[in-house]
Amino acid sequence: MARYTGPVCRLCRRQGMKLYLKGERCFTPKCAVERRPLPPGASPTDRRRRKESEFNVQLKEKQKARSIYGVLERQFRKHFDTAERQPGVTGENLLRGLEMRLDNVVYRLGLADSRNQARQLVLHGHITLNGRRTNIASAEVKPGDVVAVHPASRNDEYFKTVADTLTRKTVPRWLELDPVALSGRITDRPARQDIDVNLNEALVVEYYSR
Repeated sequence: MARYTGPVCRLCRRQGMKLYLKGERCFTPKCAVERRPLPPGASPTDRRRRKESEFNVQLKEKQKARSIYGVLERQFRKHFDTAERQPGVTGENLLRGLEMRLDNVVYRLGLADSRNQARQLVLHGHITLNGRRTNIASAEVKPGDVVAVHPASRNDEYFKTVADTLTRKTVPRWLELDPVALSGRITDRPARQDIDVNLNEALVVEYYSR
């Protein structure tokens, strides 16, 4: 499966803001945005500010959404096309669809520090969906589904460490966490106010509606 394999800190610097793509590191002084706030390739002496076109603003917001959720263009466009066919607000449908991906749910439950790490856990077979092991990070969950760490993986040192921290973690309203069982249940579909991403989804809709 194709995926972005470059340095994710460049994505944050390109946007000029933290996208929290490296988990705990993003909250430390080692964060690239803290150390090098300029975009990649920009000189410290280059302080010119060019007025961005409407198209560029829309494109940057779309790229930001892709970077946050870690999906490539073709897959992101599929999410948008699905959201456009659904009743309701297209932008909110898009974010809801991205939030309901299995890798994002693993991240939201606190089983991983970042969506990229959550994707790796799924791909390596550490996660089950309704009791069945799955390695499809883009699998769509629905209310009533149960996401859990596979029994064979619970004795891994990583998950022992995770178990010690889960009791201190909070999860979104639409998820229910069982820290002892290293599992979570999807209780509802997320509303826009439940999705804490710094994103203007209306600009993404405008980009694809040109």
